[in-house]
Amino acid sequence: MNIALIIAGGAGNRMGQDIPKQFMHVDGCPIIIHTMMCFQRHADIDAIAVVCLRGWETVLQAYANQFCIDKMRWVFPGGETGMQSIHNGIYGLREAGCNDQDLVLIHDSVRPLLSQDIISNNIATCQAYGYAITGIQCREAILESADGFASNHSIPRDSLIRTQTPQTFRLGNIIQVHEEAREKGIENSVASCTLIAEVGGREMHIVPGSEKNIKVTTVEDLEILKALMHTTREEWLKVKK
Repeated sequence: MNIALIIAGGAGNRMGQDIPKQFMHVDGCPIIIHTMMCFQRHADIDAIAVVCLRGWETVLQAYANQFCIDKMRWVFPGGETGMQSIHNGIYGLREAGCNDQDLVLIHDSVRPLLSQDIISNNIATCQAYGYAITGIQCREAILESADGFASNHSIPRDSLIRTQTPQTFRLGNIIQVHEEAREKGIENSVASCTLIAEVGGREMHIVPGSEKNIKVTTVEDLEILKALMHTTREEWLKVKK
């Protein structure tokens, strides 16, 4: 079974709004529902699970009903950190009877422009190699700064990957990573890919992402999202194969 595990356990404090960013509306629909629709439409996704901010579970279920997200089968409570929310989700899936060989596509609830191709490539790459991380090569020049105001050191960009989600694993494998992290005292890694790197001993394979696969974190991101949702590619533009 291929399961989308959508992480919506955060309050979105950086957005500075009165409601969590995943429940903010764009074009008459909550951002999280736009995100869930990406998986709802994909033929190879069998089920959707959501790790939800505590107190918003009833709202989530009402929106899922309203927008016909019938693949949503489980809702798990969010944690204090992103890592804890993922922990709650993967262990919740195991307790719900999911198989350790099931594929779990862990995805941010506020990346609503995920393409069908990225989902397909995550599934294929995980099936082939065991660990699939969506990412794009870094195009910007990178400086390292300790205080955010001054720098005297640059980092070569050629080998740098900006990671996105989904990040896809077999359920048993990602649970094992969390078990090893607990034994090593790792409690707040920022993403599944960084957790795997900190635990060590595993090779992650990169799935090409997209600049359109934006994560909505700030008001400016919301403005970019709205622009992307209302733009189409000019017919004369060549598409790189």
